[in-house]
Amino acid sequence: MAPSKLSLFRAGALAAGLVLAGGVGAHFLGASHAGAAQPAAVRAIEMPDPMSPPGGDYTTALQNRMAFAQSGPKLTTAERRDFFFGNRLFNTNWTAAPGSVEAFDGLGPTFNRVSCSGCHTRDGRGRPPLEAGEPFDSMLLRLSLPGKAEDGGPKPHPAYGDQFNDRAVLGVPAEGKVELRWEIVKGRYGDGTPYELQRPVFSFTDLAFGPLGGDIMTSPRVAPAVIGLGLLEFVPEKDILALADPEDADGDGISGRPNWVHDPETGERRLGRFGWKANQPSLLAQDAGAANGDIGLTTSVHPQQNCPPAQTACRAAPDGGSPEISDEFLAKLVHYNRTLAVPARRAPADPEVVAGSRLFAEIGCAACHTPTLRTGPAATPISLANQTFHPYTDLLLHDMGPELADGRPDFEASGSEWRTPPLWGIGLIPAVNGHDRLLHDGRARGVAEAILWHGGEAEAARERFKALNSADRERLVAFVNSL
Repeated sequence: MAPSKLSLFRAGALAAGLVLAGGVGAHFLGASHAGAAQPAAVRAIEMPDPMSPPGGDYTTALQNRMAFAQSGPKLTTAERRDFFFGNRLFNTNWTAAPGSVEAFDGLGPTFNRVSCSGCHTRDGRGRPPLEAGEPFDSMLLRLSLPGKAEDGGPKPHPAYGDQFNDRAVLGVPAEGKVELRWEIVKGRYGDGTPYELQRPVFSFTDLAFGPLGGDIMTSPRVAPAVIGLGLLEFVPEKDILALADPEDADGDGISGRPNWVHDPETGERRLGRFGWKANQPSLLAQDAGAANGDIGLTTSVHPQQNCPPAQTACRAAPDGGSPEISDEFLAKLVHYNRTLAVPARRAPADPEVVAGSRLFAEIGCAACHTPTLRTGPAATPISLANQTFHPYTDLLLHDMGPELADGRPDFEASGSEWRTPPLWGIGLIPAVNGHDRLLHDGRARGVAEAILWHGGEAEAARERFKALNSADRERLVAFVNSL
């Protein structure tokens, strides 16, 4: 069953120190947990059985560096064959046209990486450069100008488009370079323990087509892990909208709302589900958009080369056919991303992890990171249908405050709104990708720092986290890392 929305506990109940985390038993939030002052309300959330498989039938037991690269266990022989072909496409290094293998040429002319796996290594998560001069191998910057494009999305820059491409094929100039430096932000927990955060500051150099202009809007994005996407795709729209509360009618301080976006495949207005700002309505739209923007590959969804009018050499460069990714190949790539499994949890019944689960609910994290969703009866492949799973996302937009704001609207998402990212698999990122960088721009070094950057609708939860004693902070982090 999907998690029930239980009663609100208003200021009086909080003052008395009582919050119930349904499904894992009662727990009292005393002074050592929350301090004296509390926000107006915490909505009690039913947490799943810790032994429940996070991906339903799409759960894999593998825990090593290949944990994100496994297929759903119940695929048929034909579906598994398509999965492995999609895996080949995901890991293919595309070449400039004309290439020796016609089916895999058409790279660029400008691009960020030569393959999907170049950013999503082993289907995992990217990170920002950590040292001066290190390339942006699994991170990119979105661009736009004030106003909207014809489809209602961000308005592209006339010379640089809607994504900064720092690489190009031979004979075509790359758009320029991006540099990153870090600023230190200091703070203290409620018990006096100091902490330091890192704020990224980006700048552009070697611009090939003139200045970006003073009104340019930019948004840094690291590549997210791509596990469990098929499960998220087949959650019925009505179930997602039922979680929305744009006017905060229940008074819990959380006002998640949907992003309604243009579907490039059908031309219709649809609910956004994928991307850091929920700006893509389907996996096909997501994959076709990434192929065009990240690698420079055309599809039937995006048949035009990613070459703004000012980039004459880009527009004159040879292409790899029309389209460069056939509909058959695109369908196989979508199938691959749709059927990647979710790793099982690590030590979910450990008492410290279970205690962290209670704290996660009590301080308000589960109000946005919805623990349980369910797919509908119609899905492709059918093994994705009627799955109860635990992604810890509501797929909705939330205002995260000025510190995390990029100032760049995206369809109906404001410059300070972000889609709640799923938390499943988060504790395996170090094993799969060798780092622990979190948030949309990778600024956070682990779970605690990610929470400390939360603002806006999540500010109250952040303050409750800061007020916890050190042992309880460690328990909550241990729980999130067990997902």
